[in-house]
Amino acid sequence: MNKERSMYKQILVPVDLNEKGFADKAVELAVWHAKHSNATIHLLNVLPGIHMAMVSSYFPKDAARKMMQDTQQQLKAFAEAYIPPEIVHHQYVSEGKTWTTILDHAERVGADLIIMPSHKRSGIDRVMLGSVAAKVVENSPINVLVLKPQGHLSERA
Repeated sequence: MNKERSMYKQILVPVDLNEKGFADKAVELAVWHAKHSNATIHLLNVLPGIHMAMVSSYFPKDAARKMMQDTQQQLKAFAEAYIPPEIVHHQYVSEGKTWTTILDHAERVGADLIIMPSHKRSGIDRVMLGSVAAKVVENSPINVLVLKPQGHLSERA
């Protein structure tokens, strides 16, 4: 088998800044891949469009822009904390429906791998498979590596 084919070059990591314990694991894995195949990491934080519309209707015009700038700052700080300076990486904050925005962005940056966490869900959610990760896996033309939450085995015991 051609060894070069299994190397990823553009890795997209969707980051939920409210779930840092999840995001950092996905980024650690992306960094490991990037070190081994000289890949570029693309961090993406998606602000839901509906939320932005609600914010801008209740608050002054610049509230949505301020929210975007704050998120960009947080994402930059997150990248600095978890990605070594020698790894090429970019940060993006986008607005829209989460899973479609992730797939659109993957296409835009020419990603060949998406690494994302699967959130702990209640039993009903698991049956419904309504999570963002499930939608991305279902609709992505490229490989998606989904990290399972830690500690599932001990929870069942």
